[in-house]
Amino acid sequence: MNIHKNARLSLARRIEMVQDITLRGLSVCEAAALHGVTAPTARKWLGRFLAVGESGLVDASSRPTVSPRAIGPAKALAIVELRHKRLTQARIAIAVGVSRSTVSRILARAGLSHLADLQPAEPVVRYEHEAPGDMLHIDTKRLGRIERPSHRVTGDRRDSVEGAGWEMLFVAVDDHARIAFTDMHPDEKWPQAVQFLRNAVAYFASLGVTVRRVLTDNGSPFRSKQFAQTCAELGIRHKFTRAYRPQTNGKAERFIQSALREWAYGFTYQHSSERSAALDHWNHHYNWHRPHQGIGGAAPMSRLSKSRNNLLTLHI
Repeated sequence: MNIHKNARLSLARRIEMVQDITLRGLSVCEAAALHGVTAPTARKWLGRFLAVGESGLVDASSRPTVSPRAIGPAKALAIVELRHKRLTQARIAIAVGVSRSTVSRILARAGLSHLADLQPAEPVVRYEHEAPGDMLHIDTKRLGRIERPSHRVTGDRRDSVEGAGWEMLFVAVDDHARIAFTDMHPDEKWPQAVQFLRNAVAYFASLGVTVRRVLTDNGSPFRSKQFAQTCAELGIRHKFTRAYRPQTNGKAERFIQSALREWAYGFTYQHSSERSAALDHWNHHYNWHRPHQGIGGAAPMSRLSKSRNNLLTLHI
């Protein structure tokens, strides 16, 4: 037990005061005056010493010895067991005969406040392919068209623009180097998905990178026969993310977050065409100049250079 900062008596001073009374013959009032406390306080500590010994001079807990409204261990265990059967807190409170706040407190201690806590999240498995082109993460993000600056900029909900429609941002991120290629399309149908794949492969080929695999979600454009035929034509192996597991395509997901924060919503655009025109400049900055924490703070293009140097060393 911690002694409060203004306490007159520490444990050692209490022992000394009691010894002044019992061993040195001082009266209770004299010992109290010597140690700067009142006579009732000196009598209190003397009484505890006479009853228990030196252990009685230690601060005791202020918690009451009896808590009539506290629930027993058996009820607490019953609450946790019912939670494992996926009952809501309200139903558990009725079944056990306690208040909802009590159920909430017990479940919080057990780490089961939410039903999702019954199924802990899978551990994050981080991986990285050995060379550029070994895996290309492809994903999309729907963005609202800009006809004029609306409520997101002005802060006034009356400035919303109804019926402006949507356009689609396609992204491709190399798993090893984190180099990204982006393109804007009017929608997410298979012709746009096929065209984006061809454009991405051509872009990475201009950097000396051959794309060998692509990873996409299970959307209909990527499940289409036309997309599969294009992959076969380009000699690319197509893999899909696990259903309801967006973290499988985490590198593309993370790139999209950066793009939204630093490009799509980082400036005020007067029209969608202005935002699309700024995409190439931001993408160049991302690839050539922006430090990437996932690869030690280096720019993605610098990693491509290192990979080429490694390949040259192996050939030599």
